[in-house]
Amino acid sequence: MKFCWCTLTVKNMEDSLRFYQEIVGLPINKRFTAGSETEICFLGDGETKVELICNAKNEVLNECNSITLGFEVDSVDNMMEFIKEKGLKIDSGPFQPNPTIKFFYVRDPNNIKIQFVQSM
Repeated sequence: MKFCWCTLTVKNMEDSLRFYQEIVGLPINKRFTAGSETEICFLGDGETKVELICNAKNEVLNECNSITLGFEVDSVDNMMEFIKEKGLKIDSGPFQPNPTIKFFYVRDPNNIKIQFVQSM
């Protein structure tokens, strides 16, 4: 068995795409409509994808603070500077719980916690 994707229900597809493309760096893999009111977009070029679903009829509730999506970066310090330059707020961190890892969190446009991680 292998993990295929993580699905995120989003309020606004364009805002979410801007975040995941410009900030996280994920390219669009597939984008299509699924019925008259639903749009689906898969992002990422690796084995595991992030799926965004936007449906104008559905209320989006992303209040789960116990789930985060983690993305590896070369430098936490450089990524934090990039986040600030883009006008985004750092949610928490940086943290370095041991000498081999450093990370921080931001929130995406749907209030989902995104973790940027550097292996030291």
